[in-house]
Amino acid sequence: MTDILSQRREARYGTPAADQIMVNRYFTIGYSYYFRQAKWALEIVGRIDEGVEAVERLDNFRSDYRIPQVFRADLADYTRSGHDRGHLVSSANQREGELQNSETFLLSNMSPQKPKFNRGIWKELESAVRTLDSDPKIFETYVISGPIFDFGKPIKVIGAKDKNGVSIPIPHSYFKSVLAETNSGALNMWSFILPNEKTNKKPEKFRVPTTQVENYAGILLWERLRGRKIANEKKRVRTMWKT
Repeated sequence: MTDILSQRREARYGTPAADQIMVNRYFTIGYSYYFRQAKWALEIVGRIDEGVEAVERLDNFRSDYRIPQVFRADLADYTRSGHDRGHLVSSANQREGELQNSETFLLSNMSPQKPKFNRGIWKELESAVRTLDSDPKIFETYVISGPIFDFGKPIKVIGAKDKNGVSIPIPHSYFKSVLAETNSGALNMWSFILPNEKTNKKPEKFRVPTTQVENYAGILLWERLRGRKIANEKKRVRTMWKT
């Protein structure tokens, strides 16, 4: 797997650890058996070439059979749960072709999100990242997203428990860390932690140091980037989207 990851563009600046790492054609998932959902999802925001028409959203949600059944989320787990199948890698980020868009509807890329969160602030932040990526000064935009659990609070679950006691815990919050590489080779970093609930606040209100995401989510972000400058960047809360 290490050899495969070394050839992946989105993994250029590192991938956190996970129980099972699944390399898709257009993004990479780090899956948690314990949480029955992705621990993180890593992508490069897909751009539509000039003159190419973006494909329609496919909505072909389905189980990911690469995951052992005992740890796998299925469509029935979300049925009448009151929660959306929330994308970690946004469908709208991957619309150059049907296969590319289809991959984002694997349930390994889903996490139980409250509807007004998924269709509100989370969608707004996804759109804001695409705005950043459309800046002519930006060469590529790397994004890693995932759930955060606060073990000091009660944890609710979705999914009917079977004989193995399988259910899917509902995250308290979600993180998104954005690494933008400019045409001059400079790297700029923004990270966010957003509670899994409705809010009227704007995405910029949820900016945090990247080190805070690492501490809360229990992962290392962009670990192939080393040195004092990167260490300072991880501690910084950069103006949105100042490059």
